[in-house]
Amino acid sequence: MSALQQQVQSVVDELVETGAERGLQVAVYRRGEPVVDAVAGVADAATGRPVTSGTPFHVTSTGKGVTATVIHVLVERGELGYDTRIAELWPEFRAHGKDRATVRHALTHTVGVPGVPVDTTPEDLCDWAGMCAAIADAAPWWEPGTKQGYHPQTFGYILGEVARRATGLSMSELLRRHVAGPLGLVGELYFGVPAAEQPSVARMEEADEAAQMTPEMFAALAEQVPFFRIVDGWTAAPPHAMPTAAYCNRADVLAADIPAGGVMSARALARMYAALMDGVDGVRLVGADRLREATAPAISGVDEVVGFPGTRSLGYSLGFPGPLDSPTLFGMAGSGGTAAYADTATGLAVAVCKNRVSAGDYSTFNRIAETVAKTVS
Repeated sequence: MSALQQQVQSVVDELVETGAERGLQVAVYRRGEPVVDAVAGVADAATGRPVTSGTPFHVTSTGKGVTATVIHVLVERGELGYDTRIAELWPEFRAHGKDRATVRHALTHTVGVPGVPVDTTPEDLCDWAGMCAAIADAAPWWEPGTKQGYHPQTFGYILGEVARRATGLSMSELLRRHVAGPLGLVGELYFGVPAAEQPSVARMEEADEAAQMTPEMFAALAEQVPFFRIVDGWTAAPPHAMPTAAYCNRADVLAADIPAGGVMSARALARMYAALMDGVDGVRLVGADRLREATAPAISGVDEVVGFPGTRSLGYSLGFPGPLDSPTLFGMAGSGGTAAYADTATGLAVAVCKNRVSAGDYSTFNRIAETVAKTVS
């Protein structure tokens, strides 16, 4: 066992033993080689089922990095272009002045359609055709390409429908064919999980049940926080379909193609990012030129939805506050505290999955990142 594996496993064990986490996975690749595969705790508190390296977790927006990767593979294959107008493939999308919106705009969260109807339910999110029809007919909050603003749910539907129109295949099938299959990750890297495979998925739980929002709290937040505001009956944060533990555990949500999120293991995420940068076991997902374009800064400034400044490349966030922060760090984090990032300068890919939903709290990821950074420096 390497020193890095020992150090990370020690931290993972401590986090579970102290009750900070229930079940935890960490995977690290360096220059295309696995260097850490650490697990601890249980995937299901009710049954005591242990976490294994292959246990898939609902990772919420960490899955957006996987969605972006699928799009880059399609561009590499010549089936899409970054500057393809969305309406060329999806004519209905041209409504209300969105005719100039491109795949590049969708990847950079600049399309201007960050919201869904405020009364959207989990059942609605599971209805691909219904969601795409609503989004196609949505009026943009800004002219496409002129501002950036995080698209929490619509990111997945817009890119997924563009990909479906271009290839005739769903995002789940594209993921299986072009990423999970070649990398040996079928069973660990999903958008929609088949019913027969759902018993293998970790059960999510709230880190603090008392912190769950009431309707009154949502109303107050809608007045104070850009992320929760309501614009003509649309919002980026529909109160009935927030990514709580209960939402993530729903069988219909697990089964549906909702590629703004995903269900995946840390091992699968780290392996995918490694295969973008250096290739893994002879499989490289995109060429070096494509990787440079995909991970170069594309837009910077204050995000119109979250209210904070940030920099994005084509589908990934750049940098992440903490020990691994770097201009060459790219990836995505999920609302529940999961995260997966890679650094083109160091060749490191680090992924953390967990089943205790700690909204906006990335202390576990940063604790792991600190251990990795100290050991490999």
